[in-house]
Amino acid sequence: MVKNLTNGRPLKLLFFFALPMVLGNLFQQLYNMVDSMVVGKFVGEDALAAVGSSFPVVFLAVAVAAGLSMGCTVVISQLFGAGQIKEMKTTIYTALIALGVIGLVIMAAGEIISLPLLKLLGTNQEILADSLTYLRIYFGGAVFLFLYNTLNGIYNALGDSNTPLKFLMVSALTNIGLDLLFVIKFGMGVAGVAWATLIAQGLCAVISFTVLMRRLRKMENEPAYADQKPGLFEWAAAKRIAKIGVPSMIQQSIVSISMMLMQGLVNSYGKVFVAGYTAATKIDTLAMMPNMNFSNAMSSYTAQNIGAGKEDRVIQGYKASLLMVLIFSVIITGVIFLFGPNLLGLFLNAGSAGSAMAYGMKYMKTVSVFYVLMGFMFVGNGMLRGAGDMGAFMLSSMSNLVARVIIAYLLAHFIGSSAIWWSIPIGWGIGAIFSFLRIRSGKWKTNKLLKE
Repeated sequence: MVKNLTNGRPLKLLFFFALPMVLGNLFQQLYNMVDSMVVGKFVGEDALAAVGSSFPVVFLAVAVAAGLSMGCTVVISQLFGAGQIKEMKTTIYTALIALGVIGLVIMAAGEIISLPLLKLLGTNQEILADSLTYLRIYFGGAVFLFLYNTLNGIYNALGDSNTPLKFLMVSALTNIGLDLLFVIKFGMGVAGVAWATLIAQGLCAVISFTVLMRRLRKMENEPAYADQKPGLFEWAAAKRIAKIGVPSMIQQSIVSISMMLMQGLVNSYGKVFVAGYTAATKIDTLAMMPNMNFSNAMSSYTAQNIGAGKEDRVIQGYKASLLMVLIFSVIITGVIFLFGPNLLGLFLNAGSAGSAMAYGMKYMKTVSVFYVLMGFMFVGNGMLRGAGDMGAFMLSSMSNLVARVIIAYLLAHFIGSSAIWWSIPIGWGIGAIFSFLRIRSGKWKTNKLLKE
């Protein structure tokens, strides 16, 4: 259901708004986790390394889609908070058309650039063919990826985080079933998990689109425009989306580029290290989901309240989100220290000190201690993004990413592969400081988005 986030206790609102988002993203992460578990257990470590080596390129496509969809979320949230329903509907239709077209373009481009990118990353020749197969099939479903991210952002903008959760549950279960069928029954290997992801993602996008269209038809325009139909595409709406979406896309793309640079460093330590790193990052990504979703919830909450002219509630929500980040980070760190080997055992077999399992445990025990820093940075950036303060958002995000890559390569000369995981919390700390200082200054307050 559509939900107004401009009234009620911020802590309760944000928690129950973010909770379905967290659960939904956990199901979404099952796509890659099940892919990795199936290929690691039933195909082998080389296949797992192949999926892992292709992940930074996959993340680049996801980054572009997620970044642009965030522009939709912020603009639609502010329009919804301001009660401009007709303009909101026009923006939704514009977003779906624009990002659908971009998805088709990425789908075609991905088929061409997959091999050059894998070679640029220094992918081991033994796993290059499997990595290329996985990537080309994945890019074949790029249009579904873009539509899904846009639709998910629209639901969140309307205060509805429950509906996407239901779609993702169906999609994730479909993906699991197809993984087992294609890989174990039909022996399709890496290609099987790629096809399973494409089909499940496409199913989720189609169902989500159908339900949204029905919901919009039932939603009445504001009284002044009761008899007017919203437009299907409007350049003014596209420009508003681009104002938030393009900086978010650049930020997310640079995240993926930094991952590619890090992957190049990771690959230099051999395929056993790559397998351990891949397994650890799967758990790491899952562990970061709550904080990432508190950030997304904070963006929608901030945008709706700014649209309604309630800036004071934004700060109340920011403080509530920091409290949730602290609590969840401590719990997740404890789980990783207690059950880390069991979690990695889902992907890898136990081994010696130089095994993939050992490398994965070193990564997880180092990084998990600093999840609270990551959460503080994410929530601060989510608030800045929801306020439309994209310059500050970019500064915080970029300082984190640039510092991470530079520090990893510099420290690698002194402490070897450990530099890869020590660079991550240092970057989080730098980014968190920038976002905190900007929020404390009060310069984030703006309502220009709706006036332009």
